[in-house]
Amino acid sequence: MIKGTLLGFCTVLVFIRKLKPNNIMTERRYADTSLRTSKSASSRELEVHVGSMPFALDKELLASKSAKVAALLKENSNTDLSCLLRDVPSDSETFELVARFCHGFVVQMSAENIVPLICLSYYLGMDENQCNNNLLSKAVSFFEQRVLPSWNEIIKALRSSEKYLPQMMQLGLFDVCIQAMIAKASDNPRHLGEPIIISRNDGNDGDKPNAKRRLFALDWQEDLTTLSLQLYEPIIYTMTQHEIPPEYISASIYRYAKKWIFCCNNGRETVSIYKRKSQRNVIETLEKLLPHGRDLLPCTLLFEMLRCAIDLEASSGCRNGFEMRIGKQLDQAKVKDLLIPSQGYAKEVQYDIECIRRILKVFYGNYDSSGASGFITVAELMEEFLAEVACDLDLTIDTFISLEEMSMAAALGTKRNSDGIYRAIDIYLEKHAYLTEKEKEQVCKVLDFRKMSAEACEHAAKNERLPVRVVVQVLFMAQLQLRETLARGTYDEGDEKSGKEDEEEEEDEVRLEMEKMSIKVKELEKDCHEMKKEITIGSNRQRVNKGKLSLWSEMKRKFGCSTNMNDFHCPTKKKKVHPKWGL
Repeated sequence: MIKGTLLGFCTVLVFIRKLKPNNIMTERRYADTSLRTSKSASSRELEVHVGSMPFALDKELLASKSAKVAALLKENSNTDLSCLLRDVPSDSETFELVARFCHGFVVQMSAENIVPLICLSYYLGMDENQCNNNLLSKAVSFFEQRVLPSWNEIIKALRSSEKYLPQMMQLGLFDVCIQAMIAKASDNPRHLGEPIIISRNDGNDGDKPNAKRRLFALDWQEDLTTLSLQLYEPIIYTMTQHEIPPEYISASIYRYAKKWIFCCNNGRETVSIYKRKSQRNVIETLEKLLPHGRDLLPCTLLFEMLRCAIDLEASSGCRNGFEMRIGKQLDQAKVKDLLIPSQGYAKEVQYDIECIRRILKVFYGNYDSSGASGFITVAELMEEFLAEVACDLDLTIDTFISLEEMSMAAALGTKRNSDGIYRAIDIYLEKHAYLTEKEKEQVCKVLDFRKMSAEACEHAAKNERLPVRVVVQVLFMAQLQLRETLARGTYDEGDEKSGKEDEEEEEDEVRLEMEKMSIKVKELEKDCHEMKKEITIGSNRQRVNKGKLSLWSEMKRKFGCSTNMNDFHCPTKKKKVHPKWGL
């Protein structure tokens, strides 16, 4: 037991503060005797300063309770002991409790003062070898009987004794507290708080306790997150080693970050260098403590911790650790999670695309855990993310193209069409109307027309924001799709004669439509050639633009999409209504 350990190593020293009447709150059965003794034997008094507080000590009373003081008096009978008691490891409040005990008053012990009291009484040697019922044995008994059995009392004791951590470690008090907490957490891990629920239906993943268990939260008002990092870290580390369920440990770690970092950074006031350094140390330590595993925390909360690590300029190992955890469950992420702003003074890149690339790499390296459905979910996520950032007027072409390539890579193997990427390109061209023809072609370079649906191809053929060369490619691919449709139709055989006649009629219609489309493609190619020639030869820019519009209008007329020329010059141009498929 801790009692035997402490009493076996007692070689201690004692101080006693000069008691003031207004500071004495307990019974005073020995007050008169103490005062008479103090007046008649003032020569025996010893004045000691603890902090800024002076204490008048009776040498004989000290020696009767403290083996340390008795030894000092014996070795230095004619010496002023105040210089020897200058570096007392205590505060004035704890020292006053010792003084009260030496003068015969009852000491009120509590979880908040018991650890400093044990440390000081041990230092002063107030054990049973010096006198019976001494302070150390009383304090240790209180610690064992009143503090260790209660989770709340342990938290209170640790929180109030942070500055005594070296003495606690030396005496074994801290280890005893940790072992008691582990035993309680093993029996009921909800001492650490409720695990954070991962919602599959909405995007409001967060720190939400289970509603069915909120009533029990009243039993554990004291939380580990109220402890300082130097106390919290060894407790969580030891709990991990003793296989406390990781979902409870992960929830506690997130709440610790929320309390000590997120809540402190809600405002926009300037954060001091010291505070940033302290918060950086917290996030790096929490990353090391956070268990590895899928579904321990919602992906949104992991992204929140990652953005915090990036903002605080945490180590690369810390950032990579969060990226690894996010990558394992990227299929749970939302579009807003991927909006990670680029850090640094250079603003050529608005979003940290390299971070997203690394997370995608981790996801595809752990695809067995999510399966094919995870592939599809991530592909849809990247398309939605691309459409979201396309609205950013400051988004550069290079950044958008890089995100396009990642979206295309995410869709590989999913048999998805390219409609989502085409939609993002259309939005980007609409928001960045100042782009040149060449820049528009670069934006559309990654688009795979073979994977576009018939509705998307139809919209692209009429989309005046697309460069002419892209429109030609769209029409050419449409022609190939018609040809393939015709080829497949020739091999279909019906069981009934009427069915064969219907198929022949459909084939004739398809053939006729294909011939019309071929003629239109040839005419469009011819017009494009003439337009390029006109642009090259023409010296007047206004005439070139007018000719380009005329050719474009003529091409649209040939495809049955004639538009009034006034529409191109009207300042109140109506927004083009996209078809029902979402463009």
